[in-house]
Amino acid sequence: MNNKTLMENLRCIPDFPQKGIIFRDVTTLFKSNECLNIMVDELYEIYKDKGITKIVGIESRGFVLASALAIRLGAGVILCRKPGKLPAETVQESYTKEYGRDTIEIHKDAISADDVVLLHDDLLATGGTMKAAYNLVRKFNPKNIMVNFIIEITDEGLNGRAIFDKETEVTTLITV
Repeated sequence: MNNKTLMENLRCIPDFPQKGIIFRDVTTLFKSNECLNIMVDELYEIYKDKGITKIVGIESRGFVLASALAIRLGAGVILCRKPGKLPAETVQESYTKEYGRDTIEIHKDAISADDVVLLHDDLLATGGTMKAAYNLVRKFNPKNIMVNFIIEITDEGLNGRAIFDKETEVTTLITV
């Protein structure tokens, strides 16, 4: 999609968090009412007829649009967090990242077999965190699972999309 306004407002920070990395900072999109409206409108158009009942926001930048879109779609919001952040009984999934191992979790009662779930996060690079979230949600056996990101990075030889099954619908608003 690469909306011109979104592209113009996306802050890119070279050599962060380490030399050679270009960090795509979505906070500049969140602070702009115009950009927020564009993103929610574009997401709504993609998902309005998909029957989504729950949106899983991935900690923490994924919470922003997950919440805004859920209001528009009439869906619930599920928080996918690092261990120890959720107060009730949880289900966990561990995964390997480029610099070690990590774990994410959601509440045990968050999703039912009748749900149609959209997973949302800010950025697709290698796809490791989202794949773990996808595997975590699959444990609940919902009717369907879809995946969305604000940004997909492909210009650094990354192909995070390839980590998902071909049957999984993966969408992004911006590709760089």
